Amino acid sequence: MKSKTIFILRHGETDFNKKGMVQGRGVNASLNSQGIAQAKQAGNHLANVSFDAVFTSALIRTKETVAQFPLNGTPLVSHEGFDEISWGNQEGQVASYDAKTLYADTVKGWRRGDLHLNVGGGESPLQVMERQKEAMRIVVENEGENMLICMHGRALRVLLCWTLNYPLNYMDGFPHQNCGYYVLGYRNESYYLKDFNQVDHLR
Repeated sequence: MKSKTIFILRHGETDFNKKGMVQGRGVNASLNSQGIAQAKQAGNHLANVSFDAVFTSALIRTKETVAQFPLNGTPLVSHEGFDEISWGNQEGQVASYDAKTLYADTVKGWRRGDLHLNVGGGESPLQVMERQKEAMRIVVENEGENMLICMHGRALRVLLCWTLNYPLNYMDGFPHQNCGYYVLGYRNESYYLKDFNQVDHLR
């Protein structure tokens, strides 16, 4: 199997991001004007990379992000394994004091290693990891060498942890922002980190 370079990009901004509202896999929001501008910046920055395949989640904000890239017919694959974590009954809500407290308590639990916890009856990090494994199998079995994955903030943190052999309770060690990206290498059935949280193109 060929070695691979895998770019992992967070989608552009939506109004839910801008307003601080809860946005997981149950909210299918489009990019706002700032998000489109961010996606164009990322696309221009990576225009010299010849991607062999582009993967997105099943959610429209990732598809709209890569639509701003000069891909010139590069195959696009949508896979729900790259969807954001589900925040359950908190989806689409304004982050109230109670909601922020619930979120903070749950994240503290994850940091302690209580990875079965979820917010509002949604998904746990362990559940997100399991669906990501199938999606990543498809990525690494692709014959190409340069891959682009456009996904979501919390899901990105989960993916980076398990691919790089960190415990999932380390996931907050991977910061992110809209249209920032990480780069993984893949060789001999192992992943390694090539670039950490690239955001200079957004300034």
